Amino acid sequence: MLPDVLPRPPAIPSAEYQQRRETLMAQLPPNAAVIVPGASLVTRSHDSEYAFRQSSDFYYLTGIGEPDALLVLLPGREAGQSVVFCQDRDPTMEAWTGRRLGAQGVVTMHGVDQAFENAERETLLLELLAGREWLYLPLDQGDALDIAEDALSQAKAGQRRGHPMLKGWMDISPLIHAMRQIKSESEIALLRHAASISARAHVRAMQVARPGLSEYQLQAELEHEFVWQGGSGPAYSTIVGSGANACVLHYIENSAPLADGELVLIDAGAEFDLYAGDITRTFPVSGRFSDAQRVLYQVVLDAQERAVAAVQPGTTLAEIHQGVVSDLTTGLMELGLLEGDLQTCIDEQRYRRFYLHSTSHWLGLDVHDVGTYRLDAETPCPLEPGMVLTVEPGLYIPDEADIPAAYRGIGIRIEDDVVVTAQGREVLTHQVPKRVADIEALMAPD
Repeated sequence: MLPDVLPRPPAIPSAEYQQRRETLMAQLPPNAAVIVPGASLVTRSHDSEYAFRQSSDFYYLTGIGEPDALLVLLPGREAGQSVVFCQDRDPTMEAWTGRRLGAQGVVTMHGVDQAFENAERETLLLELLAGREWLYLPLDQGDALDIAEDALSQAKAGQRRGHPMLKGWMDISPLIHAMRQIKSESEIALLRHAASISARAHVRAMQVARPGLSEYQLQAELEHEFVWQGGSGPAYSTIVGSGANACVLHYIENSAPLADGELVLIDAGAEFDLYAGDITRTFPVSGRFSDAQRVLYQVVLDAQERAVAAVQPGTTLAEIHQGVVSDLTTGLMELGLLEGDLQTCIDEQRYRRFYLHSTSHWLGLDVHDVGTYRLDAETPCPLEPGMVLTVEPGLYIPDEADIPAAYRGIGIRIEDDVVVTAQGREVLTHQVPKRVADIEALMAPD
């Protein structure tokens, strides 16, 4: 019998994308324009391209998944405030690579005011920008800067004809990223689905794991589930690290055999409609924790569960991280891996020998999603309903002579995806077990 397929959540409606564009334009000064390029195909080798993935900011404002598109926002323009340039309709190319939206399809399916094919872009774009005083664009994108420089040259020529002078350009990214930091209900539904797919994949990996398999075979089980459930594949490079490989934070070789008596750390998440899942679980290859593995795992789990419980409006990621540092340091001291006074160990960051990373990051269209972590140099950003974050403490014990042999080379990380709600939190990844007894029960032979 084939495994079941989760029901798909509704797509984000075109009206929501339109509202995002209007919200963005409302923050701009009069007589401004916005330029946001989409992504282009990238050559993988010779005449083959990598699988296309749209620019997150462009997608957030349009929902358009085709390459080589460009969004132009023109507040106050009577003929339409939103304009998209898109791929040309080309019967020969479409026979090879699939049907293209074309200008009419962009307007009909995505709710923009006007669209033109790229064949008209060179002629029309500078005409659309003529007379605008400020251009807002992503300053880290060379394509957008090239357009701005062309517009500036055109404006200098147009000044002699009585047009307002282009004063310069500003970075649009902070405004878009502030909007993206608070997720809508439609976005949370997609993140919930990506998390559910990711959770099923992790459960599947736990159920098939056994000594003698290789890390890449668990990777195959995970990524099969991602695609089986309608995802585009992994949201980031899948990490399957067994034994001491788990101590390499971004280990992606996934080539080693799984050995009896070792733990395996899997950090993997599905991407669904460009929204990311991100889960980490650590479990015993043979299905049962050793005494040393269990006690070290419990230190991380206790810290992780308390950190998840701390997620609520008004709390900051800095406070959550500080709590995790205190919990992990206390546990390390109880196990004899750190010595001295607790506060001294924290103040001197002795724990960083075993815990190198932060506890949380934002999650959304990007797995390490955009948005500020600080209001200013001194003030962490307080959590608000609609923010989505990960909670992922870990311990990574080096294989060094001063470490008790039973703990050497053990890496443990536990990560869940959490939405901040008005009442507190929703854990999106609760379907995959993380407590010792639950993991062992899931992995027990039938």
